[in-house]
Amino acid sequence: MSAPPATALAWAAADPYDAALRAGRGPLFLRRTDGWLLPLEVERWCARADPVDRDVLDRCEGAVLDVGCGPGRLVAELAVRGRAALGIDVSEAAVEHTVRLGGQALRRSVFEQLPGEGRWDTVLLMDGNIGIGGDPSALLERVAGLLRPGGLLIAETAPADVDERVRVHITDAHATSGVPFPWARLGTRALLRYARGRWEPGGQWTAGGRRFAALRSRSASSSAEPAKRTAVISSQRVRNTSGGRPVPDR
Repeated sequence: MSAPPATALAWAAADPYDAALRAGRGPLFLRRTDGWLLPLEVERWCARADPVDRDVLDRCEGAVLDVGCGPGRLVAELAVRGRAALGIDVSEAAVEHTVRLGGQALRRSVFEQLPGEGRWDTVLLMDGNIGIGGDPSALLERVAGLLRPGGLLIAETAPADVDERVRVHITDAHATSGVPFPWARLGTRALLRYARGRWEPGGQWTAGGRRFAALRSRSASSSAEPAKRTAVISSQRVRNTSGGRPVPDR
C-alpha cells in the first residue's frame, strides 16, 4: 500500500518542521488555506514523556507501533520500560531524534509496507495524528490491518467536538512549506462515528487538557500470524502534529 503522495511528500520536505525538531522549539503551525493557524507543541514533543503520556503508555498492550512518532518521546519511554516498540515517521529529523533518545524508528509512512503487519498489539495515534492523510476512514482501515485481531488503538482526539478535513501548510515565523497536504481534525464523537462497524469502543478519557479514545479492532485476518511481542521490531532510522486548539492568524 502506498502513501497519499501529497501528504508524504509535504511532510518529508517540510523544512520548518525539521528545523523546529532539531532546535527543540517552535513556533510552528499548521496553516489552513484561509490563514487559520493550528499551533504545534514542539517543545512538549521534544521533551521526555510527561505524566499524561505515561498514563497512555500504561494502557498499551504488548508490542506498540507509534504512528507519526515525531521526536520519539513515547517510543523512548517504552524502551526504558523494556517494551517492544517502534516509531514510524516521514520526517528524517523526527527519526534521528527518536534514535538519539534510545528508541527504534523507521522513516516511513503508515500507508507504506511496515514490519509486523497484522501482528501489532497496540497502535498509537497521538498528538492529533488521527488527522494523517486527511481521510479518517482510510486511516482507521489501515490501522486495523496493522493490528492483530482484537488489537488496541489509542488515539488522541481534538479537545473540541469537531470533524474537519482541510488542506494545510506547515509554517513557522519565517517560512511555509511549499506543498499543501490533506489533514483532518476529529473530536472523540467524530472518531467514534468513523469507527462504527469495524471497531469496538474501548473507553475515552481526558487528562491534562488532552482527550483520548481507545478502540479495539473487530477485524480478523485469516493470514494474520499470532501476536509476537518482540519479533516485529526493525532497528532502522527515520512526523507528528498536535490536537491543540487553533488560533486566528495575526
